[in-house]
Amino acid sequence: MITYTRLYSDAQGESHFEDVEIDLTTTDYAPPAPPLGLSSFKPASQFGFMNATAGWSSDWHPATARNIFFVLSGEWEVTASDGEARRFGAGSVLLVEDTTGKGHSSRVVSEIDSLAAMVQLTN
Repeated sequence: MITYTRLYSDAQGESHFEDVEIDLTTTDYAPPAPPLGLSSFKPASQFGFMNATAGWSSDWHPATARNIFFVLSGEWEVTASDGEARRFGAGSVLLVEDTTGKGHSSRVVSEIDSLAAMVQLTN
């Protein structure tokens, strides 16, 4: 099982965090390699990379699309409109779904630049 964080907006436009667990099933995925733990796959439309300098910050904004955000280096602090703030360092995964409403603010809190990979999900 793995856990990632989901950022979503409710019917009133307020954004919130939620921890989501996904089961991994032992799968013979790429024989002759040995079996490994694998989750189910989700549809995606495109991917890209984002680099933000140390100290970068944003005002409140909704996500431009449903994205799964993988932090490769540096550390981010993301604040939901309900006031909760969470930090995401290298190896963290954040599913960003607050495409409507008040959105969130974010900033790079590490002393180094942050590199992230983003995968845009289909609806």
